[in-house]
Amino acid sequence: MKFALICPNEPVLNGYRVAQVEEVVFPVGEPTYWLECADDVVADIWYFKDGVILQRPDIVPPSNGLQSM
Repeated sequence: MKFALICPNEPVLNGYRVAQVEEVVFPVGEPTYWLECADDVVADIWYFKDGVILQRPDIVPPSNGLQSM
């Protein structure tokens, strides 16, 4: 289980930025807060909207370096 750091003062696509993803939470200043998330969530490639963490459709995640033939 991981946790996403949500930044409600940083709007992204009608939602809010996921600024950091960690396995262990630590104290953060308001208005940011931690929210449990899936293990595949990546900061700045996912965002929080309407109670759900979603992958941003406007960003292509980095590839694993393998190319198809």
